[in-house]
Amino acid sequence: MNIKKVGVLGCGLMGSGIAQVAATAGFDVVVLEQDQKFIDKGFAGIEKSLSRLVERGPEKGGLTAEQKSQTQSRLKGTTNMQDLADCDIVIEAIIENVEEKRKTHAQLDAIVKKNAIFATNTSSISVTELMTATKRPERFIGLHFFNPVPMMKMVEVVKTIATAPEVYDTAYEFAVKLGKVPVRTSDKTGFIVNRLLVPYLLDAIRAYEEGVGSITDIDEAMKLGCGYPMGPFTLLDFVGLDTTYYITHVMFDEFKEPRFASPPLLRRLVLAGWYGRKSGKGFYDYTDPKNPVPGKFV
Repeated sequence: MNIKKVGVLGCGLMGSGIAQVAATAGFDVVVLEQDQKFIDKGFAGIEKSLSRLVERGPEKGGLTAEQKSQTQSRLKGTTNMQDLADCDIVIEAIIENVEEKRKTHAQLDAIVKKNAIFATNTSSISVTELMTATKRPERFIGLHFFNPVPMMKMVEVVKTIATAPEVYDTAYEFAVKLGKVPVRTSDKTGFIVNRLLVPYLLDAIRAYEEGVGSITDIDEAMKLGCGYPMGPFTLLDFVGLDTTYYITHVMFDEFKEPRFASPPLLRRLVLAGWYGRKSGKGFYDYTDPKNPVPGKFV
């Protein structure tokens, strides 16, 4: 099918990023939120992001002022689900909660045209479980974007056992049109990236707990020894310790393997409300964001 109009559920960090790249790629985009204040906040973030791209300029992969204006003209925010009725694809990027996602998909299923594709941006929840809340299992798929969406090129295109081949292909081609590099995968918990990344991050915490090295030493070792752009603790703080903690539960429940179990230190930091950059403190203290100070926990 030919996708022309895109619906996005949620205008948080991921939803606004998805909306931005879709509008930049030339699609008309409708973003649904529960309250206008969330739309205003998300669109303000898009404005800042687009302005930075204009400052960079098209010769360096940025935008012209005219392209920015055209992108913004394609964006519409709404609190009314009916405004998504004629969308060709609806991408859900709301809170990582099974019941909330299922409820939202069920409500939209009765509103959005029958041949539209439903996609979820979940990083850990079973796409199949979300699919069963609708009457369009063959047109349900996972599109897992990475943060920050405008900068990260990767998208995991996730099929279930019920996904129609033509829907799988359409979703893949849609990701290409967004300027992304899609990879095909199936609905196995963690997909490709988190299936490999999460055990690495958890092992870094365990190594620290066991006294293998300090937080900064482990971060520097993985950056300089493996060529990673950031060390595991910096990455954990960037992703959010609460998010990682939640993913560990989903993955451990699925596989019952110790490598997916949350280390005690991660649990304690989450219980303390130390989620990383977004809370100002995690494995590092971000009182001065430009000079984060590593914590001492063991």
